[in-house]
Amino acid sequence: MLWIAITRPEIFPGEAGFIHRLFANGVDIVHLRKPGATADGCARLLDGLSVADRRRIVIHDFFELAEPYGLRGIHLNARRSNVPDGWQGHVSRSCHSLEEVKRHKDVCGYVFLSPIFDSVSKQGYASAFTGLTLQRASSEGIIDGKVIALGGVTPDKIGYLRRLGFGGAAMLGCVNNLAALPEKKQTEVLRNIKLSF
Repeated sequence: MLWIAITRPEIFPGEAGFIHRLFANGVDIVHLRKPGATADGCARLLDGLSVADRRRIVIHDFFELAEPYGLRGIHLNARRSNVPDGWQGHVSRSCHSLEEVKRHKDVCGYVFLSPIFDSVSKQGYASAFTGLTLQRASSEGIIDGKVIALGGVTPDKIGYLRRLGFGGAAMLGCVNNLAALPEKKQTEVLRNIKLSF
């Protein structure tokens, strides 16, 4: 299963180092989601990352940075819902219903389906799917290796998501809460999370 981390909406001091530690300790892909930042701010953040780290970044808000920085790809959402003219690289997309998954997954590298569980980072953002609904979607092949679970994902839920056939899990709150911890503790917790995958 893929382990994807999604950044906080705003840039914070030391974030480039934090992103590097995510990769160094098992995260496969980082989604740079910065609606609270500027393109210049995101460019400065990317300047602080190695070429190897940038190749594992998918950007949400400033698609114009993807090619010059050699990023893995772009992510479509409500703010940016169209692929830019001429873009030939990786595309992923946010989906909030099984109908959206069916409509978009075949033309994307993968899609996020959310919220699967009650959110860790957003108060009042509750799961949109019952266990029965997810089981049915799995048995019908709607949930498969191209669908990434998002929303309230914590390490204890990875086994359940694997059994449903999700291709990976994306974490926002669970991972970004680690940024306040000392580096050594971040590494320890990240390595423990990776064991769940």
